[in-house]
Amino acid sequence: MLKPIPDVLDYDLKIVFVGFNPSIRSSKTGHNFANPRNRFWKILHQSGLTDRMYTPGEDRILLDKFGYGFTNIVERPTKEAAEITNKEYKVGKEKLVKKLNRYQAEVVCFVGKGVYNQYSGRRKVGWGLQDDPVGSGMKEFVAPSSSGLVRIKLEEIVRIYKQLKEIIE
Repeated sequence: MLKPIPDVLDYDLKIVFVGFNPSIRSSKTGHNFANPRNRFWKILHQSGLTDRMYTPGEDRILLDKFGYGFTNIVERPTKEAAEITNKEYKVGKEKLVKKLNRYQAEVVCFVGKGVYNQYSGRRKVGWGLQDDPVGSGMKEFVAPSSSGLVRIKLEEIVRIYKQLKEIIE
């Protein structure tokens, strides 16, 4: 049986990254964005959000070094986000709202429009900083999913993440 991975959260975070749910590889390793085809760690480095390219096994280092946290809208690991049920999204959203309200990060970065759609209940959202945040006291930022399945060019994704870097500076 696949297990959820632990959140990497604390108070006074600069950014909390919210994914759909853990991959099979993340469940097996206990670390975020662990699928070798996931470009998350490369995107963070190329956008200037980290000083070097970190590995999934170093996800907790980013908490102390940069003030970056990690969580997901759904806890259950799956091969792909399409396997997540509407009920799981509903329950996950309730849990996510409680976590976000508790920790109050400066910016909540939703890694994928679909994650933000589920969180906000909005159908049409653009990339980047959201003008009308759902939560209170936090900036909400929508970034492309870093999954290798996403068809957006890496350079374009990095450009969007550079906007996130500008927000926290």
